[in-house]
Amino acid sequence: MDSKEHHEQNHQLATAKDSQNNSKKIGNSGDPIVSWIHTFKNNPKLWVKWIIPIAVGIILWLIPAPVGIKIHAWHLLAIFIGTIVGIITGPLPMGAVSMLGLVLVMLTGTLTPDAAFTGFSQETVWLIVAAFFIARSIIKSGLGFRIALFLVSKLGSRVLGTSYALALTDLILAPATPAAVARGGGVIMPILRSISHVYGSEPHSPSAKKAGQFLTLAAFQVNVITPAMFLTALSANPLVAQLAGQQGVKITWGLWAWAACVPGLVSLLVIPALLYKLYPPEITKTPEIAAHAKKELHELGKISITEWVTVITVLLVLVLWTIGQPLFGMDPTTVGFIGLAVLVLSGALTWDDVKGEKQAWDTFFWMGTLVMMATYLSKLGLIPWISNHIVSLIGGIQAFLILCGVYFFSHYLIASNVAQVSAMYAAFLAASISVGVPPFFAALVLGFISSLDSGLTHYSNATAPLLFGMGYVSVGKWWTAGVICAVANIVIWMTVGSAWMHVIGLW
Repeated sequence: MDSKEHHEQNHQLATAKDSQNNSKKIGNSGDPIVSWIHTFKNNPKLWVKWIIPIAVGIILWLIPAPVGIKIHAWHLLAIFIGTIVGIITGPLPMGAVSMLGLVLVMLTGTLTPDAAFTGFSQETVWLIVAAFFIARSIIKSGLGFRIALFLVSKLGSRVLGTSYALALTDLILAPATPAAVARGGGVIMPILRSISHVYGSEPHSPSAKKAGQFLTLAAFQVNVITPAMFLTALSANPLVAQLAGQQGVKITWGLWAWAACVPGLVSLLVIPALLYKLYPPEITKTPEIAAHAKKELHELGKISITEWVTVITVLLVLVLWTIGQPLFGMDPTTVGFIGLAVLVLSGALTWDDVKGEKQAWDTFFWMGTLVMMATYLSKLGLIPWISNHIVSLIGGIQAFLILCGVYFFSHYLIASNVAQVSAMYAAFLAASISVGVPPFFAALVLGFISSLDSGLTHYSNATAPLLFGMGYVSVGKWWTAGVICAVANIVIWMTVGSAWMHVIGLW
């Protein structure tokens, strides 16, 4: 009996020991620090992603501040540029890189904690957060998908018509969806895949030319235009408004939409037709697609109560964003949170949805940090100093065209709208105003460019790698189409857009 108990005891101890050893192995393999070291060992490029922003920041920090620049302003610039380079190289997600910049601002004594956290109290930062929550309701309820299917069922009897249906979907969703990738990747891309598959147009094959190639290019270029049309259609746009406001140019939601509506609609009509001529699909008539969309729409059934609540809320918010300020003195951020309150009270969104909207909170963090840095660069006199030097170099009213060209095509070097706006917008706006360009005209044109230049490459914004990654378009065609559409958009927005802004009294 004792021998048996002893044997069982030994067996249990051995089992426990094996289990403990296995747990240690599992724990070690899943240990975040060990995993981090392992990642560095096996990914030499990650070192480069870290070294470049750190080196840039240190070099700028050590360079003596130019005459006329306060030392704190110069050190803030070093941290700011290092942060922007870090966002571009991407050793960590954008929010994490911004957090490191925020820590450095306080750790080095460049700004006090009170000053460092002022960006998180800015109303434009909270406006974009509220818009993300409204967008979540549109996607969660299925309303966005239903709108897309309805439009394709009506316009999808031809491939060109299908591209316009997808464009109209993007346009309808844009005012209340601050992430272009949420529209392009979350709503448009699944439908585009389905349509292409129905016609036997498969990626990475000659059949891509049947429909997928054209539809992908058209959907992407449309997703570049719609963010330029509304203040809340891209997370970088409120940052534009914030930076413009610091120079005395107050851009409201209604003003942005009113100024962009005509050139935007012209671009939405011209660009798909232009791409249709340049990259004609092998299949032109598509009655099957309209039928396919009708079938899927029928399977969705009647519009749910949640969808109706979302529709009413979005319409309410859009109306108040347009007329709320002049009629009721209601600022856009208040309107956004009224919309959120309605969605939560109605049950269209739960509080868990609000807490779990990662992109909203990530945007809140990086945007608050970058707004803070940009604000203090201006307060400390660095932005006016840079603009004055730009003016002295190129001078004259023709300088504005040069500034716009440099600003537009610099996006070949930048993979983020936010990074470009943060690094360049304030200085370029100040320089434009200094050479005599009407402030509202200059602020809006540079704001529009901040969206339109995203069409150049397959890495220029968050939507680009998703649509490019489907495999319907080669790199060469993507870049060629990008520069052609860029030229077309420049012509449209600088001619039709300028004429329209003259009509409404912006210059």
